[in-house]
Amino acid sequence: MPTVTSKDGTAIAYEISGDGTPLILVDGAMCYRDSGPMRPLAEALKDRFAVVTYDRRGRGQSSNTLPWSFDREIEDIEALLAAVGGSAFVYGCSSGGALALEAANRLPGITKLIAYEIPYIVDASRDPMTDQKLAQLDAFVAAGRRGDSVKLFMRFVGVPGFVLFIMPFMGAWKKLTGIAHTLPYDLAMVGPYERGQPLPRDKWSGVRIPTLIMDGGKSPQWIRNAMKSLSAILPNARYRTLDGQTHMVVAARQAPVIKDFLAGA
Repeated sequence: MPTVTSKDGTAIAYEISGDGTPLILVDGAMCYRDSGPMRPLAEALKDRFAVVTYDRRGRGQSSNTLPWSFDREIEDIEALLAAVGGSAFVYGCSSGGALALEAANRLPGITKLIAYEIPYIVDASRDPMTDQKLAQLDAFVAAGRRGDSVKLFMRFVGVPGFVLFIMPFMGAWKKLTGIAHTLPYDLAMVGPYERGQPLPRDKWSGVRIPTLIMDGGKSPQWIRNAMKSLSAILPNARYRTLDGQTHMVVAARQAPVIKDFLAGA
């Protein structure tokens, strides 16, 4: 498995499928190449792009140099950009969209950006994140309580109680708990904008590239409000709702939209 070395020495495992302009896919919380939506999406896109999937630091076959910081994750994307020739399109889902957005704000090699349902909370349509919730998750992770960490995170994102009860008996449980230590990383990236306040209008002023912000027509109103707000403050963004989709968006449904956007001028 090929790797790139980030600035702090972290080895980032990645793979490339297909040919064409490079397109880097950025996973959200609880996901990596072998667990989550990016492999099916890469399969649906590889006829048009050289699709890069990678394990974010601390996940899968990537290492995990400490201490973690948002800056280091952006440097990981910078290393991937260098590996594919210096420029690429970037797509991020959920908290991976927050990472992709900030990378586009800082890195000139990103030429087009797509983000799907970054879980910002910008109004009173759902309870905001609190310092107490974040501290509780940090405490669980520090104590090595991986199962409790996953369940608490799932409660944060609104997973019903009966699903939490049966999750330990599901086949994916081992994969989820295996990367539970990375949950604070994702909450650190989105938490400042989950407080029920409007997004800062100048935070991402450097994202002047063509950008597509998407959500699902069946997703909760709070996250759709956030995506509308984000698209409104970015200098060169379009907003698109995928009818019938939720946060667990289907690859076959979004792939044609992604292809059309990236093929446009």
